[in-house]
Amino acid sequence: MELEGLDGLILPGGESTTMSNLLRAFDFVEPLRRFVVSGRPVFGTCAGMILLSERILDGRSDQIALASCGIVSRRNGYGRQVDSFETDIEVAGMCDPFHAIFIRAPRIEETSSEVTVLARHDGCPVLVREGNVLAASFHPELTDDDRIHRLFAHMVRDAKSQDEFPDEAR
Repeated sequence: MELEGLDGLILPGGESTTMSNLLRAFDFVEPLRRFVVSGRPVFGTCAGMILLSERILDGRSDQIALASCGIVSRRNGYGRQVDSFETDIEVAGMCDPFHAIFIRAPRIEETSSEVTVLARHDGCPVLVREGNVLAASFHPELTDDDRIHRLFAHMVRDAKSQDEFPDEAR
């Protein structure tokens, strides 16, 4: 299985309905779900965040929501491609603002009590964490600032050092 031996996984941006179709076509939904449940860290950005959501608003009826993070996301919640934007956001634990790039970005409409909001834009959560799951509405990989990726790398290191996931889940 392609996920064996991984200590963490990033679900990137892209087109969330296409990603759902491909996960289904390659029979990858359940292995991905098992990976997340195993406790190994997962980071979803933009469309990856949509996949990790408890529920998806404005998605297709057959769109996959892994329910791995207690958020309700809205596809294209900030508008269409022409509404894409960049802005600086304050991130919990970071001294300086993070320059966030939102491209046809999903909006987090609701969070469960288990979710920690790490950053907001105009009052809406845009970076959240629940246990082993980190999720962002924006694309941190499109900047030269690696602080959010370092946060995820620390999650992976900490999970591995605490042996939070059993060997049989690898």
